[in-house]
Amino acid sequence: MPWQDNSGKGNGSGGRGPLKGPWGQQPPRQPGGQDGGRGKNEPPDLDELLNASRQRLRRAFPRNGAGGGGRPPQFNSQTVFLILGAGFLFWIASGFFQVGAKSRAVITTFGKYERVVGPGLHWRMPFPFQNAKIEVVTEIREMRIPSVDHVSGPNSPGLMLTGDKNIVDIAVNVFWQIRPDLTASDGGLPPVAQFAYRIQNPENLIRAVAEASLREVVGSNELDFIQTNGRAVVMEETRKLMQHTLDAQNTGILITEVNLDKADPPTDEVNKAFLDVIAAAQDKQQYINRAQEYANKILPEARGKAQQIIEDSKGYQAKVTADARGQASRFDAILKEYKKAPEVTRQRMYLETMERVLGPMDKIVIDDKAGKGVVPYLPLNELAKSKKEPQQ
Repeated sequence: MPWQDNSGKGNGSGGRGPLKGPWGQQPPRQPGGQDGGRGKNEPPDLDELLNASRQRLRRAFPRNGAGGGGRPPQFNSQTVFLILGAGFLFWIASGFFQVGAKSRAVITTFGKYERVVGPGLHWRMPFPFQNAKIEVVTEIREMRIPSVDHVSGPNSPGLMLTGDKNIVDIAVNVFWQIRPDLTASDGGLPPVAQFAYRIQNPENLIRAVAEASLREVVGSNELDFIQTNGRAVVMEETRKLMQHTLDAQNTGILITEVNLDKADPPTDEVNKAFLDVIAAAQDKQQYINRAQEYANKILPEARGKAQQIIEDSKGYQAKVTADARGQASRFDAILKEYKKAPEVTRQRMYLETMERVLGPMDKIVIDDKAGKGVVPYLPLNELAKSKKEPQQ
């Protein structure tokens, strides 16, 4: 309900009395004596705000004709510039993109390679000038070859011919990833760019290369070698051959591992026989290891005893040589004294020899001149014991 009431009722002046508000009060006067004005502290009229908004919309979107007639609004130059500016800012902002920690982004300009960027927030020229293709490079991906391995027997897709004209059922797991290098070693496209724009179906390519490489390696080795001691050799040679082929085609793919999961004959009977052969080979290796362990234990002891015998013989040799030299020196000394007094030296040598010879004997010799006809009492047993007992 508006503040001004022009009905003139209740003012006693025939409709020309002072204006009053809806509650019978005269509205405040605007400074300067104007009756229809509002004071400084009075809020604006809601109708005036709505009218002002309508006027602004009409100026922004003018219509042809007075009534409009349902025609679409006609944009003026100011509106067109605002819309174009907002669209340009949105187009510029569309050039920002985020690269994850495990990814790399390949930037192309009109489809031609420009650069490779690593993780983080980057900006490129928006479409259609430049484009960014993001590839995950640190993820290790696994592929089973052949893809269907539950089929066994003559219908198995993993049957291959060995070097000794035997048939083996092969199944491997190939682990691969995209090379994370930002630049190429030969100055060409980086590995991630090669992978993104030179390969249409990487899974099919890796499968074909793996099957060809595996058949070449299996065809150059015998069945017994593949199933027993050559499993690691087959896996490593297959990986190297696959990597060489993929690098020659500039695919940007890195083969991290090839795991030989199955290498069995095509039938159960032959498979059991080969399993027995494998078990026998393992037992043989076990016995060889035990024998080697025993040899490693016995040989050092034998070598030590032999060295001890050699050292003892050398010591005995030195001892005998020293005794012989001492005896020779003693003989020379006795000979020198014998020349001075032959009779005395001869008597002394005789007594010393008899003492040395008869000393250890358990016999007593009595001279006839000592006591003829008298039987002396000698404690022979006591003398024998005294000689046998060690001296304290």
